[in-house]
Amino acid sequence: MSEQPPAGGAAEPTELAPATPEFAPMWGPEPEALGVEVEPTGHPGVDAALGLLGRLDGVPTTEHAAVYENVQQSLSTILGSLDDSLTAP
Repeated sequence: MSEQPPAGGAAEPTELAPATPEFAPMWGPEPEALGVEVEPTGHPGVDAALGLLGRLDGVPTTEHAAVYENVQQSLSTILGSLDDSLTAP
């Protein structure tokens, strides 16, 4: 028994339609580098984590989330260790 498209409807397309000119800029090449500089904080761990953000220029935007998550985790760990050192006897 073969499946039929719903009444009044067509089968789902198997290929994506080509980009229309109005959407082409949205899917164009990766954005240009912003060149944002990160100033040193004086804490080696924080500076190393923030240095990762400075290297995002030229990295495809699809890979940015992983870098942001890595930096966030590193900074959270550093902050947690600072709290631990303040509460230690």
